[in-house]
Amino acid sequence: MAAMNRNTQVVMFSSKTGEWSTPQDFFDKLNWRFGPFDLDPCADVSNTKCASFFTEIENGLTKSWEGFTSFVNPPYGRGLDKWIQKGYEESRKENTKVVMLIPSRTDTKYWHSYVMKAAEVYFIKGRLKFGDSTNSAPFPSAVVVFDGSHSQQIFGAINR
Repeated sequence: MAAMNRNTQVVMFSSKTGEWSTPQDFFDKLNWRFGPFDLDPCADVSNTKCASFFTEIENGLTKSWEGFTSFVNPPYGRGLDKWIQKGYEESRKENTKVVMLIPSRTDTKYWHSYVMKAAEVYFIKGRLKFGDSTNSAPFPSAVVVFDGSHSQQIFGAINR
């Protein structure tokens, strides 16, 4: 594995930014498998993956996602737990599916409170490269599907 340069380390291991754009080819795979996605509740004009989206100022945590198939790559800093809780709660609404790309942090309270209730959880093989970074993320990722179903849970792996 190539060494991560100092600037990338500073940004990725700090809470200065939690906003990293999802790799387009990986998003396309998710959109094909779980979409089509029609809402990106935590995006901006430069990184949205959907025609409908909420910016940080609009605060997707305060909006309804009901009736949408949402793709959510939430900010990974403080407050990540609130996004995961929101995704779970919104998925309980009629005709609503929430697919989240999150760090695989199985030791957290939010993971056990919400992710373990997801319909599907996929651990990503390898590490993604977010945004314009030349280096892979310093953490493993997971795709979590909340769809309000009460069927048997699926846990698996997915290629980047």
